[in-house]
Amino acid sequence: MTIQSPKDFWLQTLQKIEPSVQRAMLITWFKDTAILGSEEGKLIVGLPLPMFLDWHLEHYADLTLKIVQEFDPSITQIVYKVDISLQNGDPRVLDLLTLFPAKKQRKLPGKQEVRVAEGLTGKILNPRYSLDSFVVGSSTRLAHAASLAVASQPGGKYNPLFIYGGVGLGKTHLLQGVGNEILKGNPHAVVLYTTSEDFTNQVIEAIKSQKMEQLRRRYRQVDVLIIDDIQFFASKERTQEEFFHTFNTLLEGGKQVIISSDRPPQELHNVLHDRLRSRFERGMIADVQMPDYETRVAILTERAQGYEIFLDRSVVEFIAEHVKDSVRTLEGILMQAVAQYELEHRMPTVRSITEILEKLSRDPHAKKEEVGFTAPPLRAVRFQDVLEGVSRYYAISLQDILGDSRVREVMIPRQVAMYIGKTHMRMSLVKIGELFSGRDHSTVLHAVRKITEQMQGDAQLLREVRTIEREVGVQS
Repeated sequence: MTIQSPKDFWLQTLQKIEPSVQRAMLITWFKDTAILGSEEGKLIVGLPLPMFLDWHLEHYADLTLKIVQEFDPSITQIVYKVDISLQNGDPRVLDLLTLFPAKKQRKLPGKQEVRVAEGLTGKILNPRYSLDSFVVGSSTRLAHAASLAVASQPGGKYNPLFIYGGVGLGKTHLLQGVGNEILKGNPHAVVLYTTSEDFTNQVIEAIKSQKMEQLRRRYRQVDVLIIDDIQFFASKERTQEEFFHTFNTLLEGGKQVIISSDRPPQELHNVLHDRLRSRFERGMIADVQMPDYETRVAILTERAQGYEIFLDRSVVEFIAEHVKDSVRTLEGILMQAVAQYELEHRMPTVRSITEILEKLSRDPHAKKEEVGFTAPPLRAVRFQDVLEGVSRYYAISLQDILGDSRVREVMIPRQVAMYIGKTHMRMSLVKIGELFSGRDHSTVLHAVRKITEQMQGDAQLLREVRTIEREVGVQS
């Protein structure tokens, strides 16, 4: 197979790929890529950086192959090759910014808002927030049960529903989860989710434009009013007055009101009018607290499944043990671990999580010991360190790695150790062979070449090797 015009062929391919991906992703992941050649049914695609390899293998390889086969059915495989020279104005590279210009769109105000009724807008409910995806523990069981009851019977006996707790503990998840659940059962319901700040701004605007009566009518047509962070009504006399009357009207009409705060109603005596607080106290009050250790483990496991990433149990337990301030922080640590996995080809380990915790520490002088990991004394990496790192990672004994077994579960780790020894330790093939039961240098060379080639097309193996390299300290 011969590609007559690789550059034109690649442009045609990208034009067919574009409708299937966002422009920003196309520009990010296909910038400085090019067709380097073809041989025996394989199309060789050049990538500018090693971090591109894993991403293309996981997200674009199948799509790219499907599209190029439309132009040339003889192509049976996409082979990626990292070529850093593609970053430096290489003539083989397409100018994607020019060829795929951004489409001019009319700017829409309030893009995080949604129109729920005539003249009435609220915050968009995040579809990821559902009551089913909320991981329940002893510290949130009552709040979750109350939310389920309200979702199944809006305007029933749990009205109003008042949920309180600290920042990042799941209040917003529950509030929006109830809204999503109600809309799932009744798509025509008018569910308004807003914040105390937005409500205050609407009251101010209505006063300025002398349209208070219109604002009252609009709010009183909703079936479910969800208002977040009501403690910010503090010292806003007119806002509290309007909310009080709206609140009463909705409750009298059998409509559901759901409220969140950072404190229970009885602790808002310096914030809200007594008559408003007393109304809240007559309803269902539930708190959310920081989940216990077991629940934190369950949350991390569930979220990791959502990201389609496997976390070793020791890593999950390490995060759960050291992150105790909020669920939001817990998820933030996990998000950074996922980024390492996808962009740096690093499987999350206790060491890599320690690095993340150090970076997020408010104390720039925090030590590893403070987050449960003691760094070994600084010294040159030995090949014994490599062998031990491979042994730990694959859970295989050193005797098996150095021995004669030819089962795949042992062969791959053995070849990985040989590859790292040759690539990073500057060891001769003969020396490596001697360490592995006196193997011939040609056996070692075959192993190094095999791992090098397989890493070009096997995303999982690439991650495994990169993780071991980082763990033993031979990769920066």
